[in-house]
Amino acid sequence: MTTDILSTSIEPEDIIISLKKETKLKSIYNKILYKRIIMQTAQERELSISDEELQAEADRIRRDKRLERSEDTLAWLSDLMVTVEDWEAGIRDWLLEKKLAKYLFAKEAEKFFVQNKIDYDRILLYQIIVPYDRLARELFYQIEEQEISFYQAAHLYDIDAQRRHRCGYEGEVERWSLKPTIAAAVFGAKLGETIGPLQSEEGYHLFLVEEFLPAELTTYHKQKIQNRMFKEWLDSELNYLLHNSNA
Repeated sequence: MTTDILSTSIEPEDIIISLKKETKLKSIYNKILYKRIIMQTAQERELSISDEELQAEADRIRRDKRLERSEDTLAWLSDLMVTVEDWEAGIRDWLLEKKLAKYLFAKEAEKFFVQNKIDYDRILLYQIIVPYDRLARELFYQIEEQEISFYQAAHLYDIDAQRRHRCGYEGEVERWSLKPTIAAAVFGAKLGETIGPLQSEEGYHLFLVEEFLPAELTTYHKQKIQNRMFKEWLDSELNYLLHNSNA
């Protein structure tokens, strides 16, 4: 005898039990509390999302998902087991979170960048990683003696296939993304100078800097700093809320 699983109703308790089994209940619980904090703080600061802002974001999502007709959108939402009202409420929540983050931390993000500008200095970098110190030193001397170019050495000896194909090209790299010892070496080098070998858990590195690029507060960087500050603030507010509720 078979049971029609799809016709079997799922109670809220079933969802909670499933989340507990998958150890996801706490993360969902915290997300709900985050939303409450965001809503309350936005209300205190008289922030809201207009119907025009909501419509613009909904239209953007439809375009991204190629939902050209309203029937396509309804079918997509139905497949997700979400109503139009649920979807629009979710969009409004997300937009409000973005607006609050900007309200609270846009200026702070700019100050942080100025105070930590050196971390955002950039270089155009080439790199070779090999598994042995001896091989790294041999390559260093061969490059210095012009027996082989840095790019040829990377193409022949690097441990990473993709970097071999790129002849060692890593592209634009920011100081903060490098380990301190490596950052100090490459940002203190002269253009075209072979640097290394330097050891890491990956192997033995040789570097070559093609160009130094000054730090620039791009929209991407500002958003990234702002988001981190907002997340730290949310965590702090949540800890305060939980501490007071348990006191």
